[in-house]
Amino acid sequence: MTGLRVVVEADGGSRGNPGPAGYGAVVRDAATGEVLAERYDSLGVATNNVAEYSGLIAGLAAAAELNAERVAVKMDSKLVIEQMSGRWQIKNAGLRPLAAEAAALVGKFVAVTYEWIPRERNKAADELANRAMDEAAGAPVRQAPVRAESPKSWAPPASLEEATRIILVRHGATPLTAQGRYSGRGDVPLTDEGEAQAMAAAGRVAGISRDIAAVLSSPLSRCMRTAELIAAEAGGVPVTVMDDLIECDFGQWEAKTFAEVQERWPDEMAAWLASTSVAPPGGESFQAVAKRVRGALASVLSAYPGKVVVLVSHVSPIKLILRDALAAGDAFLHRLFLDAAGVSTMDVWPDGNIAVRSVNETAHLR
Repeated sequence: MTGLRVVVEADGGSRGNPGPAGYGAVVRDAATGEVLAERYDSLGVATNNVAEYSGLIAGLAAAAELNAERVAVKMDSKLVIEQMSGRWQIKNAGLRPLAAEAAALVGKFVAVTYEWIPRERNKAADELANRAMDEAAGAPVRQAPVRAESPKSWAPPASLEEATRIILVRHGATPLTAQGRYSGRGDVPLTDEGEAQAMAAAGRVAGISRDIAAVLSSPLSRCMRTAELIAAEAGGVPVTVMDDLIECDFGQWEAKTFAEVQERWPDEMAAWLASTSVAPPGGESFQAVAKRVRGALASVLSAYPGKVVVLVSHVSPIKLILRDALAAGDAFLHRLFLDAAGVSTMDVWPDGNIAVRSVNETAHLR
């Protein structure tokens, strides 16, 4: 489809803002209006603006899959159109990673233009977004999403107590940790050193807060054991498994070193390092991990507003959470090192503002 010109119509909505959210996108042939692709999905709990950006990203990704050269984006979100056009600043830190992801997709085309359209001219994308929300809720009845089109100016939070404090803990060391091997879905246990590290991390978490509302863990045993020690130190808080906190699936690279992968899969490794959309052979891309981790974090923020919550997970999910929180680019994922049993802390306010207070604390391990 050389020289293909398309129109991307995108939308998103949230029933609660934040609340159950979904997005929709339609890609049309610019010349004929023929629908070439449709995308829609639910997002768990999110804001309207997050859902709208997600619709844009899905539409641009679909246009790229069609090898389109020129894209005309049409949305009824004034905020997204003005921010992507560069006329409005992105003041909400939570939206910056999404805007960066959209901008990276824009680079795949010869040209991209943006146009605001009235809501009644964006019905197809709106219907897809609502279909995503309805299907996620198991409800056949279409409900109108609440929308907020005006950008919010950043203001300091009224009170620290309004924030949800998220304490991110990487599990303790396993037999693969010291060898520098990719450890994804393989269920390897903690070593004796890993047990000691997990106990030290439990002490550090207790030092951050003695009022832990929940300890949520990846289902893999190395995280579960770390979480159990943290929960015991916190006074017997139950450990709840959260499947979406599981590590990236490294596929054929599982238990291999970086050098071994580079030797056997040089082209695949180069592509993986260059793009978060690329998965290891038989594995999972960082984009896929990011999507499920964002959903997990949104669920946590909805369930524990204003509380202190510990998430025990792995390198990739924690890096992706911190990347989004710091509004960093994808290069961040390959430049940040996270130690076994390292602790990171951030506060998230109801309006989406985020303060990262520490990254990869390790003083408790010395």
